[in-house]
Amino acid sequence: MTYEQLVVLHAIVTEGTFRGAADRLHKSQSAISHMLKKLEAEIDMVLLSREAYRPKLTPAGEVFYRQAIRVMQQMNELGSLAKTLNAIQEAEVSLAIAATLPLQRVLEVIGHVRAKFPATHIHLSRESMSGPIERLLHDRADIIIASMDGVPVEQVEAVSFADVTILPVAHPAFEPAQSKHMKTIAEMQTYTQIIVADSGSGALSQSRDLLPGGLRWTVTDFAAKKEILQAKLGWGGIPEHMIIEELARGELVQLNVEGFQPRQSRLFQIRKRDRDVGVVAQAIWDDLMGTES
Repeated sequence: MTYEQLVVLHAIVTEGTFRGAADRLHKSQSAISHMLKKLEAEIDMVLLSREAYRPKLTPAGEVFYRQAIRVMQQMNELGSLAKTLNAIQEAEVSLAIAATLPLQRVLEVIGHVRAKFPATHIHLSRESMSGPIERLLHDRADIIIASMDGVPVEQVEAVSFADVTILPVAHPAFEPAQSKHMKTIAEMQTYTQIIVADSGSGALSQSRDLLPGGLRWTVTDFAAKKEILQAKLGWGGIPEHMIIEELARGELVQLNVEGFQPRQSRLFQIRKRDRDVGVVAQAIWDDLMGTES
C-alpha cells in the first residue's frame, strides 16, 4: 500500500467519478482504475462498488477510507514538519486578515516574531468576505484569519481564533433610528443600506446581511462606512469594537430591523495543508494559537 494509492482513492471519492479523479490528478482514467484495483488486491478488500454510474464506497470501504484520510493528514503533517526543520528563514510571510477583526492580537504576535526574525518581510492585508480565503487558495497568503464560509475544509487546517459581533446601526437622527419598534424589511427598503464590498475577485463571492430589494451604497472599508453612517446618509452593520465610543456618546445607535439582529461571527486562523511551511510562518501560526481570545 502506498500514499499515492490513498491519494487516488481520495480523489475518486471526492470527485465522484474515475474521470474526475483522473483530471484532478493529471493521470489517465485507466491509470486511476489500475491503481485502485492494485490497492484492493493488496488489501484483499473491495473498496468501491462500480454497479452504479458513480462509484460508491462499500461498508468496508467507508471504514477504510476514514482511516486513510487520517493517515494522509498525518503524512502531510510529517512532510511539513520535515520541510520546516530543514527550512531557512523565508524572505516574506503573507497574512490576510478579515476586516472585521481587531488587529491588536495579530500585531502583538507579529511584533514578537519580527524580533526573532528581523530579515523576513511581513505582508499584512485587510480583506473583506471572500478576500482572505481567495488569497489563501491562490497561494497569495500563508495564513489567514477569516470565517469558514466557502472554505474547502479538506484542504485547510483551521483553529478557532475570535468572535466578532456585528451590530446594525445608524445616526440617531436617521429616520429608522428614531423609534425602537422593529422595522420590517418592507419599511427599510426605502432607506439606503451601506455595505462593504467583497475584496475577492468574485469567484468565491460572498454576501452577508444584505436587505433584499433595498437601496444600497457600496464602500471599500469600514472606516468609510462609519463616516457615511455618521453623516446620516444610511444604515448598516459594523463590528461592535469599531463603534464602542460612538455608541457610548450616542453618535450611533443600534437599529431594530427584521432579520438584522446583532450577529456573532466566528473567525478562524487558517492555512493550507499542502503548502510548505517556513520557520517564520510556523512561528506566527504557533504564537497566534497561544494568544487568548
